[in-house]
Amino acid sequence: MDQKQIERLSQQLASSDAIVIGAGAGLSTSAGFTYTGERFEHYFPDFIAKYHFSDMYSGGFYPFDTLEEHWAYWSRYIFCNRYLDAPKPVYQELLSLVQDKDYFVLTTNVDHQFQKAGFDKHKLFYTQGDYGLWQCMEPCHQKTYDNEEVVRRMVAEQRDMRIPTELVPRCPVCGKPMTMNLRSDNTFVEDEGWHLAAERYDDFLRRHDGLKVLYLELGVGANTPVIIKYPFWKMTYANQNATYACINFGEAFAPPEIRNRSICINADIGNVLSRLKEVKI
Repeated sequence: MDQKQIERLSQQLASSDAIVIGAGAGLSTSAGFTYTGERFEHYFPDFIAKYHFSDMYSGGFYPFDTLEEHWAYWSRYIFCNRYLDAPKPVYQELLSLVQDKDYFVLTTNVDHQFQKAGFDKHKLFYTQGDYGLWQCMEPCHQKTYDNEEVVRRMVAEQRDMRIPTELVPRCPVCGKPMTMNLRSDNTFVEDEGWHLAAERYDDFLRRHDGLKVLYLELGVGANTPVIIKYPFWKMTYANQNATYACINFGEAFAPPEIRNRSICINADIGNVLSRLKEVKI
């Protein structure tokens, strides 16, 4: 880990007028939300034995024969990735570094860990949905529904890889099955809360246009670069007072046009945040 880059980033965190955090899956991975290995085997041993799933994520796409089995799998998936705390305090460490600054968070993560760690919910924009929300599969209307109470019942009451039929979630308007509020195609519901968060994010960017802004990208891969990575590059290029920082284990880089105003650290995010706290102290 390059100590000079750590010190540069610490200085930018302290001196910037505003910090825009762009967070991808790598941040939650650093916090311990892994979808393979021991954690996957602990929560899904029966599904692994029956279907030979290699990881939690791919199992979520399997076309189960019944809704009862589908929701037996997905209720565990939601429970361990949304309602349990992250194994490592990475999100809390990030908050400790920015809580006294003017910040906003744009994230493709759907595990709600920012809000659970204490980030101001009015400074968060979850662009791709939330494991804690359901929507009509059609959808017949643009509204989402909290699922915690029913999910906890599904986990507690399922037997032989099936939930009780009466717990299968159905749309209260049309009666068709509910589905996850996760962006995968054009049926994704952008409800009122989603649009309000989008407006707050746009307003934040407008209010800090031309100021000393730090675009802090954490764990963003190549799956959806048009949401965070490319806009951060573009906004940094357009604002000569801006700095782009990228912390990503194995994928930390910046284009030549902004390289002289970029800080790229190829390391585990949690380790970098711990070092930044030491430097700050």
